[in-house]
Amino acid sequence: MSHFDIIVIGAGPGGYTAAIRAAQQGQKVALIEKDSPGGVCLNWGCIPSKNLIHQAGQFASLSAMEAVGVKVDRSSLDYQQVHNQSRDVVKTLTQGVKHLLKKNQVTLIQGTARLSAKNKVTVNDNTDYSARHILLATGSRPLQLKGFECDEKTVLSSTGILALTELPQSLVILGGGAIGCEFAYVMNSFGVKVTLVEALPQLLPAEDSEICELLEEQFKRAGIKVLTATRAKSLKKQKNQITIQLEGGQKPEKFNTDKALVVFGRTPNTESLGLETVGIQTDDRGYIPVDSHGQTSVPGIYAIGDITATPALAHVATREGEIAVNHMLGNSHSPTLDSHSIPSAIYCEPQVASFGYREQDLQASNIAYKKSVFNYSGAGKSIAVGKPEGVIKVLCDKQTGEVLGGHILGHNATELIHQLLLVKNSELLPEDVTAMIHAHPTLSEGIAEAMAGIVGKPIHG
Repeated sequence: MSHFDIIVIGAGPGGYTAAIRAAQQGQKVALIEKDSPGGVCLNWGCIPSKNLIHQAGQFASLSAMEAVGVKVDRSSLDYQQVHNQSRDVVKTLTQGVKHLLKKNQVTLIQGTARLSAKNKVTVNDNTDYSARHILLATGSRPLQLKGFECDEKTVLSSTGILALTELPQSLVILGGGAIGCEFAYVMNSFGVKVTLVEALPQLLPAEDSEICELLEEQFKRAGIKVLTATRAKSLKKQKNQITIQLEGGQKPEKFNTDKALVVFGRTPNTESLGLETVGIQTDDRGYIPVDSHGQTSVPGIYAIGDITATPALAHVATREGEIAVNHMLGNSHSPTLDSHSIPSAIYCEPQVASFGYREQDLQASNIAYKKSVFNYSGAGKSIAVGKPEGVIKVLCDKQTGEVLGGHILGHNATELIHQLLLVKNSELLPEDVTAMIHAHPTLSEGIAEAMAGIVGKPIHG
């Protein structure tokens, strides 16, 4: 039986990052993965979807060329080629992860692993490995609800829609979270008739309400039919068409559509890990309880990412993996995860990015705050590049000026949010930002203008 210092089960962003970090600190590390390194994020999530979003943006921008006299025939689009390009990107990055593992002398083991004792892992039911510490990072899969099961042919999950090689004429998306909004943008940009349905009163329920109202307006302007406070009652497949009965909203509606994308959420991959063998119990949703360092109820066994109840984001899993490794190696005083410093990024167009308190949270908690909202159209760069739709919203403590939350809707929001987050993490005040010279013309000037609004000295707001 081979022995390691640390065994990591699951080679997604959290797992492979933790394995590399541990190896860099002199540990003998094994990383066990049943599929391809990179996990769902790299293979069937973050990366291929962002490539599709990029291609959708390029395709949609062709119409803008008509403004300068260029005639473009968009009818020759071959979506098979779009799909192929997204898979090529995945192959490139998968090979990159394998190279990093080899470079850092991490032993990559292909197979399905389960816990067979506190310090032992069995792979493919026939090979045992032991370790001082074990890190569980097996991720999640699309949530399947009765009556809305995905066959990946006409009723699609987030995985199934990434595997499409032909565009449908129409698509109903059930679930207006990040995945639903991103694919609503992609499919609409490629000319698909899209209906986006969300059971709660707003799209992106985890985001700031004001931002989501503006996003809904932009989606409707782009031709996406948006139905909030509307629930799917039933879904029936009939030959090559789907009938979906909706309830709520202004009135009951029935939709016939070529395909449906069902994105009600995700469920943790914890069933076959052998948790019961070592005495680890999950909560009623299947998540593994852990402490602030990722350690489970069994000392020496850790869990990170989507199998815990923290935000199901790749960058969260990555940081949790590093925190867990630090704790394994005795550095119990290293920083832990600050929930108010986790950036959220949604890559539809316009993009949505945020961190910290939402305005509705502050109101519900009776926290005194100052608010500043700067419209993108006040920044010359946004007009120059034809992206004037958007806002930068900053929430600060009314007494101290401390940044409590940042919310951006607009072009490059997922990049801009990090300047605001750096301000928060560095404990800077609004006047510190306004005192810094921002290059002109840039979208970053909007950050300074938003902060100037907090101190009552905006120029372009």
